[in-house]
Amino acid sequence: MKHTITLIPGDGIGPEVSSAVVKILETAGLDVEWESHLAGVLAVERHGTTLPAELLDSIRRNKVALKGPVTTPVGGGFTSVNVGLRKALDLFANLRPVWNIPSVPSRYEGVDLVIVRENTEDLYAGLEHEVVPGVVESLKIITEEASTRVAKFAFEYARKHGRKRVTAIHKANIMKMGDGLFLKTVKKVGLSYPDILCDDRIVDAVCMHLVMNPTQFDVLVLPNLYGDIVSDLCAGLVGGLGVVPGANLGVEIGVFEAVHGSAPDIAGKGLANPTALLLSALLMLRHIDEGPMADRIMAALGSVLAEDGIRTRDLGGSASTIEYTEAICRRLR
Repeated sequence: MKHTITLIPGDGIGPEVSSAVVKILETAGLDVEWESHLAGVLAVERHGTTLPAELLDSIRRNKVALKGPVTTPVGGGFTSVNVGLRKALDLFANLRPVWNIPSVPSRYEGVDLVIVRENTEDLYAGLEHEVVPGVVESLKIITEEASTRVAKFAFEYARKHGRKRVTAIHKANIMKMGDGLFLKTVKKVGLSYPDILCDDRIVDAVCMHLVMNPTQFDVLVLPNLYGDIVSDLCAGLVGGLGVVPGANLGVEIGVFEAVHGSAPDIAGKGLANPTALLLSALLMLRHIDEGPMADRIMAALGSVLAEDGIRTRDLGGSASTIEYTEAICRRLR
């Protein structure tokens, strides 16, 4: 099947890891036409905006995009490109499966859980203002509509993938109205899925339990801010942000991205690890009904890490980005 996919190479190490993943996908036989577009600081330099209309039109037309990391300035500058994409395209669910990749060192074994994060509201709505000098107010937005659709996504995902439990994460003991609404809504949705256990945990408690025994969890559904924090915590359980995938999904559109940053300090040095973006691309392949190809690439990746012992420096090896990529491609030929 011929696919047309929007490609956002990103900045920093983004172009390097994006190029690596494109090569691996094409070596595996993906019949694809890439529509490449800039976002973030590079787009500002060329188009005067972080999210050019041409980029958004391409994603809306193709319904699927693969995105490398894009720098977000801290404490100033332009707003997050990731947040902007999610809002512009109504990508309401952030999906982050977390599992152990064989032979990748980690603190735990047997981790296999899924983070489903509401993607469009909460404190990430970005509604802030200065009340008086030295006092800033940030508004936390929780709606029944957004909570309902992300809860349905979590339960549908659990049912489709043979998961047994969905756990709502909240701080309703303190934020009784906002987080209370999220919790109440998830429980209400759960009544329509009697085959799946629905329970809940307070966010600080779940962080403690995750670092004590992550294997006790299955699918976690969270409001935006908690989801951002807990998903990175979970990545740390299995080796870090360099070995976990991510996807932003709406009703029709999916944007698949590496969840790590743009690492400008190592950009252009051939040190970048493309594994996270590659795993995100495998989610994308399954999304576009190329599951067998995704399985082949995953097997090749596993062989390179476990049998060939070829890995980038962040995984304890010495291979460059190109050497690592070529090793995976050899396994696919």
